[in-house]
Amino acid sequence: MRQVIALGGGGFSMEPENPLLDLYVLQQSGKINPKICFIPTASGDSDNYISRYYNFFNKQICIPSHLSLFKPQTRDLESFILENDIIYVGGGNTKNLLILWKEWGLDTILKRAWEQEIVLAGISAGSICWFEEGVTDSFGDGLEPLTCLGFLKGSNCPHYDGELNRRPAYQNLVAKSKIKPGIATDDGVALHYIDQKLSEIVSSRPNAKAYKVYFDEEIKEVELKTKFLGVH
Repeated sequence: MRQVIALGGGGFSMEPENPLLDLYVLQQSGKINPKICFIPTASGDSDNYISRYYNFFNKQICIPSHLSLFKPQTRDLESFILENDIIYVGGGNTKNLLILWKEWGLDTILKRAWEQEIVLAGISAGSICWFEEGVTDSFGDGLEPLTCLGFLKGSNCPHYDGELNRRPAYQNLVAKSKIKPGIATDDGVALHYIDQKLSEIVSSRPNAKAYKVYFDEEIKEVELKTKFLGVH
């Protein structure tokens, strides 16, 4: 069972007082005490980001670690990655993430991890990266399409409700065929793929949703069924 959990926003970095999405990620490994590895490449291996990761996951029933490409803990990245049950990719600059991963061969290692049924998860840049294409602000000014790893079909747009220009920008790109149709997620929403099929959509916020966005004579936005993980 090859799993990807793509968080449009939320998790320990955006909702430190709301653990619902991160607990959901931990549960998907099926292990009692899963090994989880954080990859903060997109943030330039931000020390603050890494600290926030450990602040949360050290309190959970799991064995947390992280992989730095700026201060590598080992030359054998493949063994380091493949001994984990969950890989959790942080947010930041998706273009830089993809360039560095390719240079280090991490894109190939992560594909092997996925094929070996290690759970792949991530937020924002760590959500976009698994799809064929994503909407990114990696280039500075404005939002643009970016070719990604392609483990999952179509495109992905995180922060759909969290940033004012995300929704119009994504719809415009889809309408002009500058990006493949795909799924947009509000902050607090995670897409759970099993064997490349969307299995479940969950949220840490009662009103947060995901949307299928495509063009058929005009732009279409279809709200998808989303399960709130908390108590109404």
